[in-house]
Amino acid sequence: MKLEEFNNLDPNNFGNWPIPVKGVIILIICIAVSAAAFYLDTQPQLVSLGSVERKEESLKADFKKKQWKAATLPKLKEQLAEIEKSLGELQRRLPNKAEVAGLIQDISQAAIASGLRSELFKPGDERSDKDVYVKLPITLTLSGNYHAFGKFVSSVAAMPRIVTQHNIEIATNKNKGRKKRRGGKNEGGNLTMQMTAQIYRYLEVDEVEENAPK
Repeated sequence: MKLEEFNNLDPNNFGNWPIPVKGVIILIICIAVSAAAFYLDTQPQLVSLGSVERKEESLKADFKKKQWKAATLPKLKEQLAEIEKSLGELQRRLPNKAEVAGLIQDISQAAIASGLRSELFKPGDERSDKDVYVKLPITLTLSGNYHAFGKFVSSVAAMPRIVTQHNIEIATNKNKGRKKRRGGKNEGGNLTMQMTAQIYRYLEVDEVEENAPK
């Protein structure tokens, strides 16, 4: 096929064009139509397909997460019920505001019943913790012997209400001038124990409302 064949073509008489020329023209038209179809139709569809595939992966991951939650939901409900039960039992062991005075007196009576002499018994200031309960520390200085100290600590630990004991220190009694009982023992014992007994009580409804953010 020569270039002169294209120069002598009659645009109005396509049927008489040489077959090689017709083939080249048809091929060019097909390529142009295919390129136009790709850029105008196929390429946007490919972009849309990629977006759909990414969304599909996201939906699959979301489905797996929800499927795991659904599978573990009964166990989580069971654990929640156990936590609520334990929390209820702990709350029942916490005194209310009106019962704190009686609990303080119980601690004082436990010291007397253990044979200890109270050198200092000083309740501190209350402070709330996490808007759930209130702490009330009591500073104690008691004199006696190891047996009496052990009895007192055990009595406080066995109380039906929650009372924790902190910063326990035992030292030789500095007061050497006390009269001696029979057997040569100092009155009140020859040791001194310093400690903090901490009472916990739950917040009353009005206190919760008062502490709530405005």
